[in-house]
Amino acid sequence: MSKLSILTKGLLKENPALVLILGMCPTLGVTTSAINGLGMGLATTFVILLSNVIISAIKNFIPDNVHIPAYIVVIASLVTILQQILAAYLPALNESLGLFIPLIVVNCIVLGRAEAFASKNSIGDSALDGLGMGLGFTLALTVLGAIREILGSGAIFGFKFVEGDCIIGFVLAPGAFLALGYLIAGAKKLSNKIYKKED
Repeated sequence: MSKLSILTKGLLKENPALVLILGMCPTLGVTTSAINGLGMGLATTFVILLSNVIISAIKNFIPDNVHIPAYIVVIASLVTILQQILAAYLPALNESLGLFIPLIVVNCIVLGRAEAFASKNSIGDSALDGLGMGLGFTLALTVLGAIREILGSGAIFGFKFVEGDCIIGFVLAPGAFLALGYLIAGAKKLSNKIYKKED
């Protein structure tokens, strides 16, 4: 597999949120606005990228019978560092994302990439995989948040361009499911067009 395909597969072909349907808790929970989606996506990218690199670097030193607990310790350490950074430098975002930041520890995207890719590949490839998957997740969350924010409150990244409320249901949980469903369908159609041409 080429370096470029490792990096780009997470954007569409194996997008964690839109194709693999992983990480649905933060995907649906924090995407009431584009900025929340972007923030959560970048936070998860930070953890996936660094955990992939660290796990790839130490994979030969971890006994087989404790590899999952070891991965979780690495991921939890990175999430703790991330939460301290957000609390210090981006307190508003930290407060907005709330409990979803600590929940990155148990996000199946992060642990899945550690188990499926980083534990079997080189540090460089693992870094590219983490970056690609993280950016794909960020893209999905940001687009979903933007759709919900535009339709639900007539704003984008906090800039209001419609007076009053719009379709308030899009800010609520049912709107998240509806918008995500259409986004998944759109991603599938786009993926079929792009990858059919390659075959």
